[in-house]
Amino acid sequence: MQKIIILDFGSQTTQLIGRRVRELDTFCEILPYNKYPEDDTDVIGVILSGSPYSVHDPESFRLNLAAFMGRKPVLGICYGAQLLSHEQGGRVEKTDSREYGRANLAYVDTQNPLFEGFEQNSQVWMSHGDSITAIPVGYHKIASTADVNYAAYAADNQPVWAVQFHPEVYHTLQGMQLLRNFVVGICGSHQDWSAASFVDTTVAELKEQLGNDRVILGLSGGVDSSVAAVLLHRAIGDRLTCIFVDHGMLRKNEFTDVMRDYECLGLNVIGVDASERFFADLAGVTEPEQKRKIIGRDFVEVFNAEAKKITDARWLAQGTIYPDRIESLNITGKVIKSHHNVGGLPKEMNLQLCEPLRWLFKDEVRRVGRQLGIPEHLIGRHPFPGPGLAVRVLGDITREKVAVLQDADKIFIDNLREAGLYDKIWQAGAILLSTVRSVGVMGDERTYENPVALRAVTSTDAMTADWAQIPYEVLAKTSNEIINKVKGVNRVCYDISSKPPATIEWE
Repeated sequence: MQKIIILDFGSQTTQLIGRRVRELDTFCEILPYNKYPEDDTDVIGVILSGSPYSVHDPESFRLNLAAFMGRKPVLGICYGAQLLSHEQGGRVEKTDSREYGRANLAYVDTQNPLFEGFEQNSQVWMSHGDSITAIPVGYHKIASTADVNYAAYAADNQPVWAVQFHPEVYHTLQGMQLLRNFVVGICGSHQDWSAASFVDTTVAELKEQLGNDRVILGLSGGVDSSVAAVLLHRAIGDRLTCIFVDHGMLRKNEFTDVMRDYECLGLNVIGVDASERFFADLAGVTEPEQKRKIIGRDFVEVFNAEAKKITDARWLAQGTIYPDRIESLNITGKVIKSHHNVGGLPKEMNLQLCEPLRWLFKDEVRRVGRQLGIPEHLIGRHPFPGPGLAVRVLGDITREKVAVLQDADKIFIDNLREAGLYDKIWQAGAILLSTVRSVGVMGDERTYENPVALRAVTSTDAMTADWAQIPYEVLAKTSNEIINKVKGVNRVCYDISSKPPATIEWE
């Protein structure tokens, strides 16, 4: 299968590059900057990402350009453009002509294949501290702004292009056109990466991978595990056993609702109430990463115990998707957050790992789910963290705190549905600020209780997100209901942070 390789130098927008390439119905793989797969004959092009570093920083990332230069079409973006210049004899300097934010291309060579279909004065998005002040011999300028002479350049006699701006972000108005020109026009993508092709290919691969083995799958009620389950069921039928673990930190009534939902899919589902164990192991734990690790450990161990009851079980399937793996294994070596289903399985668990969705972004998972005929009420569900409400209760976890949050969360979600906003929002939920006490007055009495924060974001892939601009009347109704109906809460706040710099979840 054709693929574009994106070499990651640690930019916050590397995943956006991947998402845009996928929108062009082309498979891509994001790899560390120094892991180019020289023996992979399916590679049709290489993209070099941005980076938080300057090419002059001692700790900056470098790579062996000879591995692909002259062999595959190359597109350098921001740091990638600077690195190409710096490594081949050009000059990159800190100058007064630095640019951040919107800029316009004062000159564009629309005869160059990278800029085919571009308009003069097209808006682009810049974000760089260094500037390319000279390009290497054998290259020529193909775009500039009023302040940056070499906004883009290309090689004279080999398939190499470089842009100082970021075509992957929405503020570059013709960014998708540029990426289409590179991926389809220059690299020759057949654009055959689709939900239908993914289903056909993945079912065939699962049949080969799993043979006649039995598989157990963890269901959460969310989109990812539901789609993974139906894919596996299509491949191996009744050799799949699904297990839905109730760790006690699901949304209100979710365990019952989810078990009922899966009846229509014909899946063999076992429900396991392990809440006592989870609450006991989380007692007194306040550090977010420790919470996640405890829940991840207990989750796997519960599965280990269940696996022993299933004859010939050889595999544990999970609904891990691509952003989970990218966030957990950031190229800079700094973990953004660990995911409960990322990182492999303990040696004592005699199961191999199967992750049929490991290459998909969230919206691709939904498209695959629709291709599989999964009901829309399951496909359209908001993402929900694997650790559940444990990462939405700040501080230590108790049943009482989770119950308070379940009630507040249900009011919020119900109001979004009633207002017709649920399907317009990517993810929403309530957070109990149990480490904070808020003074209030209720019934002429002074109260000293917990605030609740409401969080709702819009997004396409969870790699970036904007806070949802919910009408004031909906927020007011929600706030009033929570304060009046949920004992222990006397203040409601609304989170208006975007990602980045914040994350969608608070922990």
